[in-house]
Amino acid sequence: MNNIFYSKNSMRHLLSLLCPILFLTSTLLASLLLTGCASTTTPISKTGLYFDTVITITIYDTEKESCLDECFALAEKYENLFSPTIEGSDVWNINHSNGQSVEVSDETTYLLETALSYCELTNGQIDLTVNTVSELWDFHAAEAASVDNTSQTVISRIPDSEAITKAVSHVDYHNLIIEGNTVTLTEPEASISLGFIAKGYIADQMKEYLISQNVKSAIINLGGNLLAVGSKPDATPFQFGIQKPFDEQGTPITTVYVSDKSVVSSGVYERYFYEDDILYHHILDPKTGYPVQNELLGVTILSDSSTMGDALSTTCLVLGLENGMKLIESLDGVEAIFITDDYSLHYTTGIEP
Repeated sequence: MNNIFYSKNSMRHLLSLLCPILFLTSTLLASLLLTGCASTTTPISKTGLYFDTVITITIYDTEKESCLDECFALAEKYENLFSPTIEGSDVWNINHSNGQSVEVSDETTYLLETALSYCELTNGQIDLTVNTVSELWDFHAAEAASVDNTSQTVISRIPDSEAITKAVSHVDYHNLIIEGNTVTLTEPEASISLGFIAKGYIADQMKEYLISQNVKSAIINLGGNLLAVGSKPDATPFQFGIQKPFDEQGTPITTVYVSDKSVVSSGVYERYFYEDDILYHHILDPKTGYPVQNELLGVTILSDSSTMGDALSTTCLVLGLENGMKLIESLDGVEAIFITDDYSLHYTTGIEP
């Protein structure tokens, strides 16, 4: 899950450093055992930086570069709709409306309504207005704390407790009112983010486009969001690796075989820092403003819809093992793998370990 989008301009300088590492990781996690595929078409691939992550689209059964270009055009389009940091985006306009109504696109309306349904499902344990709190935290810097050389004072990266308490007081998804395409954030100090669901929606739109172009074998990799279009060119399932938490080499802790499915992972290991030997990660409890504390390190959701998978991976990570497992078992066509803090794997009943 990614709670916050960052603009490409603020992250672009990292691309040259991140791409080689993440592309190799993506190759391991998203396309294991592709050797031996029978295909007369040379795979084509394209990588770029969107939504604060490196994304890669790989197509195995066409050499039409225009298909890749259109997928990246969709990435550009949706970043300009959903990013809270790009001035003029629908989300940016909502966050800067000072309580006034804003007209948004049909797709933004749909995604907001879908996001709110997960807020309702969890009674606010998922809350898209937690962005007000998220903006106080910085999980991107390399060190947990720095030292002011002039005074030798240790500068903590943990936000001031009073600032967190104030920000939490503005967190309430009920303050977002949708009437048609008119959106009103009635709490002027509130701020929303669609980071826990937007990449899944974007992956689904890319898949829909590729299918319209008769693509039958492709992988859409939006960071932790993997979406298989069809199967390998030889009609066997793709094999996706699930990353071992905190493993810097991207070593898989297990693998899954899928065709035409979404595999979305969220984990406390995606953005984090340690301070005084305490782990602080980017998945925040909207009630406290601090990172969620439970036994889970990661959750992977297998589903037809990447939108659903994206939202559920975060939802289950917040709910914890017992309640998350109950939720997935109550849903048709959805499976999950939970990783607890002892690195044990817990599977829902539809998955064979």
